[in-house]
Amino acid sequence: MELRLTYQEISSLIEKKAGRNVPVLYGGPHTVRVSYDVNVLFKTASVGLDLTVDRIEGRDIYISYNGGAGIDFMVRTALNHVKSQPGGDLIEPLEGNRILLALGKNAQAGSLFDHIVLRDIRFDEQYAIVDFEPKSL
Repeated sequence: MELRLTYQEISSLIEKKAGRNVPVLYGGPHTVRVSYDVNVLFKTASVGLDLTVDRIEGRDIYISYNGGAGIDFMVRTALNHVKSQPGGDLIEPLEGNRILLALGKNAQAGSLFDHIVLRDIRFDEQYAIVDFEPKSL
């Protein structure tokens, strides 16, 4: 089975939850591009980042991101900020520009995984596609 979300739906959800406009665009079969405006020395600059779904293991999603030292520093800073927010315990920085989303740590997501198996997260020109299989009843 598949759940399809448009990039606009994802961007709207991020804006609703985080209060920030974060455009999400297609970047490849397992990659999305996100951008974020940051203020640097009285000037606003847009920072782009490619996020790639590397693999899914049970309730864990492994994501890698591109970027040099500046991007890595900004991502690490953002992750440290997120850690203090509700749900921040789901996100774990890993070595080498990688992030672990430990969805099983969340009661609601954990309950969902009692009923489904997440097979893949991929992207096309219009949609983010979550491919899952219901567990036998």
